[in-house]
Amino acid sequence: MKRSMYAGRVRRDHVGRQLTLKGWVARRRDLGGLIFIDLRDREGIMQLVINPEAVSNEVMATAESLRSEYVIEVTGTVQAREQVNDKIPTGQVELHVSELTVLNTAKTTPFEIKDDAEMTDDNRLRYRYLDLRRPSMLGNLKLRAKVTHSVRNYLDELEFIDVETPMLTKSTPEGARDYLVPSRVSQGHFYALPQSPQITKQLLMNAGFDRYYQIVKCFRDEDLRGDRQPEFTQIDLETSFLDDQEIQDITEGLIACVMKETKGIDVTLPFPRMSYDDAMNNYGSDKPDTRFEMLLQDLTDLVKGIEFKVFSQAPVVKAIVVKNAADKYSRKDIDKLTEVAKQYGAKGLAWVKVAAGELTGPVAKFLTEIATKLTDRLQLVDNDLVLFVADTLEVANATLGGLRTRLAKDLDMVDNSAFNFLWVVDWPMFEWSEEEGRYMSAHHPFTLPTEETAAELEGDLSKVRAVAYDIVLNGYELGGGSLRINQKDLQERMLKALGFSQESAKEQFGFLLEAMDYGFPPHGGLAIGLDRFVMILAGEDNIREVIAFPKNNKASDPMTQAPSLVADKQLEELALQVQDHD
Repeated sequence: MKRSMYAGRVRRDHVGRQLTLKGWVARRRDLGGLIFIDLRDREGIMQLVINPEAVSNEVMATAESLRSEYVIEVTGTVQAREQVNDKIPTGQVELHVSELTVLNTAKTTPFEIKDDAEMTDDNRLRYRYLDLRRPSMLGNLKLRAKVTHSVRNYLDELEFIDVETPMLTKSTPEGARDYLVPSRVSQGHFYALPQSPQITKQLLMNAGFDRYYQIVKCFRDEDLRGDRQPEFTQIDLETSFLDDQEIQDITEGLIACVMKETKGIDVTLPFPRMSYDDAMNNYGSDKPDTRFEMLLQDLTDLVKGIEFKVFSQAPVVKAIVVKNAADKYSRKDIDKLTEVAKQYGAKGLAWVKVAAGELTGPVAKFLTEIATKLTDRLQLVDNDLVLFVADTLEVANATLGGLRTRLAKDLDMVDNSAFNFLWVVDWPMFEWSEEEGRYMSAHHPFTLPTEETAAELEGDLSKVRAVAYDIVLNGYELGGGSLRINQKDLQERMLKALGFSQESAKEQFGFLLEAMDYGFPPHGGLAIGLDRFVMILAGEDNIREVIAFPKNNKASDPMTQAPSLVADKQLEELALQVQDHD
């Protein structure tokens, strides 16, 4: 029979109606002859009642045979429940069954289909189709669908054009490692799966599309963590003839629309703006979490003349004050924090506590001559804990920034109900790569440098600034964008600064440089990480929780066993050989 409606949508208004429902058996209970079934579908749980006095022996026998996760079809009449269950939306009603059919049976599942079930991550991914039956997972993916629906409606209203760009494209040497796809018809040649549709969306601006968007899959072969996957989804935008402020305004409107339609939250516009330098110096991060204070403070000038050489001879000395926490951290606890500090490159971690108006701890005796000035500068009171790092500016910022985030979580300082959006602007164009031994693009090599610093493309690259902007939410980089280069000579200068010869630039980007000969308009854009955005909205801490079929932390799929070996014949067709790495 045709299903009347979703089981999870039955309400008191439906009392007296005959309905046909279909779904999975979440639970069966036998109570004195009556059988109660919790029927689950994508909209929720509905209680079924099978009364032996009201159904045939065949229906009763079928009901007694039911087990968890059997797929069933039932027809019956909606009645008001005597014992209301306020914990579920259908808790005021139940369906008194007259007909029951088993559509399919099920083996005992490897874990219970409920939100608090105990299971390993790999077991969840091995049986992902079962994991997705859990209400929280279903809710996360429904939230994701609402977000994309809201995004499309907003951008369609602003006359953006949804355009698909290629999945098989050209490998580029900048950025993360590409996923390569061998070509059978051009043996020895490879496509790359796109890390982003950056160049193609710029070419759409040259084609006159003016406003482009796409919710697009992208791929990066990089080490995984909680907010990264080898394949991920971007909300990708590009516009012509708009400046950076106008692009940010459109983005803020988009986010405000999503927040209102999916969470019922009115966000305050415009979002705050912070320079990259201020973010690094005050928060130790280019994606600062502004839901709590504990700012980094520079003490270099204060310690320059003291006898304690660890401080006085260091390039930079910075500190964070952990308010009212001295009694919460023993020496052993601080030793653990020191090990964390070393992970960021720090040689160690100095500390003092404040007790009875005095500084105490291993380095307190070395700070006697500046104790009053230090107390005033840091506004110290009893039971404060001060953590110092003496090192280069980069190491001090990174170390204290990492500790700041860890301590805030440990001490429950973070307001998890808040959504703090922030623009980080005025970015450096280049960043030094120790691994490569050269400067690389902080964003990508098509970013427009500021007029004031473009001359340094042939000079000191550390001084070049970009017309770039990242949007940050609660300590996560939500997305980033920039104005782009649209003049051929400037693009060639940029590639030369990155170490490209004229020949290598033409080989890698010749088609883009050629396009710049044909009236390339001023343009810019932005990309927002959809997975990460939904993860934050859902209150999760791993993007796997908002992706239907993700990979594990080894970039593999326990369910399908991908990546896997392929037949020798397939390798022969591609003229490939696999080396033995054992």
